Amino acid sequence: MKFLITGGAGFIGSAVIRHIINNTQDSVVNVDKLTYAGNLESLLEVSESGRYAFEHVDICNSVELNRVFSTHQPDVVMHLAAESHVDRSIDGPADFIQTNILGTYTVLESARTYWNGLEDPKKATFRFHHISTDEVYGDLESTTALFTETTAYQPSSPYSASKASSDHLVRAWQRTYGLPTLVTNCSNNYGPFHFPEKLIPLMILNALEGKPLPVYGDGKQIRDWLYVDDHARALYLVATQGVIGETYNIGGHNEKTNIEVVKTLCDLLQELVPVSSFAHSCENSSRFSDLITYVKDRPGHDLRYAIDASKMEKELGWIPQETFESGLRKTVVWYLQNQTWWTRVLDASYERERLGTGAN
Repeated sequence: MKFLITGGAGFIGSAVIRHIINNTQDSVVNVDKLTYAGNLESLLEVSESGRYAFEHVDICNSVELNRVFSTHQPDVVMHLAAESHVDRSIDGPADFIQTNILGTYTVLESARTYWNGLEDPKKATFRFHHISTDEVYGDLESTTALFTETTAYQPSSPYSASKASSDHLVRAWQRTYGLPTLVTNCSNNYGPFHFPEKLIPLMILNALEGKPLPVYGDGKQIRDWLYVDDHARALYLVATQGVIGETYNIGGHNEKTNIEVVKTLCDLLQELVPVSSFAHSCENSSRFSDLITYVKDRPGHDLRYAIDASKMEKELGWIPQETFESGLRKTVVWYLQNQTWWTRVLDASYERERLGTGAN
């Protein structure tokens, strides 16, 4: 099959592409605008494959999207392109409305036009898989319940509200136009190639540089953590074996408070990084945990997210392969062994090269 993947240069999208190229005989067309978080260096290991193609296209550009569909003739669309950082959505929601809502509408319309023009049996097997987040469900504070596929939507941030809107659009296009869609909602991902504005890579890299480890509020916010390669396997299963019109929740069965995550990272770094290499960057501290700093909480911060992923296990046979402990260790080791990748992200040299500009 041929997959058209929007946002394929992002964290989750690149993991999905690596999974498909490395573990199947399928081909991939990566459609990405290459915003600040889109990094083609995350795809170097598969970029020379004859089954991989890249299209530098904004998903809001309908003319270019229509060209991509016509040229590449995909069998499956996996729509991952999105603005995804909650803090950025609070500071500037416009980009989230543009990309997550209007962009999803544009992709849906291009896919619908393409799908309507297909002949059977290709039309009968076409699929549009929309990848979303557990944040659309809101806050599970004061309850031990889990998010299920039928949990009512109660988004709290501009980010989650924009993703909820995109979910509704996808389901409406299936109900109204018959477009064969599937939706997945996932918990917090972590792993290699994660842009360092998110909690786990931010803490790892700040610690290595002897910088404060900022924790919102009291750090008691609870998240369910999912290793990104486990998520990539799940997404491929849904795209190829899921039932049209269905929603699947994907979680890691790993509920942890933010402060637990940060302290576990500090312990792993203390074990894996020679003390001598740390001492020069933070002379007044003997342990990475000394760098933990509590800061003012985020506005509207949800206390708890937790996914019930039993439908994925029962219907598609998927369970995570990584525990939180094994996945987090792999993540820390990867960042320790791939300094070139994250150094170029932090100094934005990868982005300057993409834009054809010199150093600041």
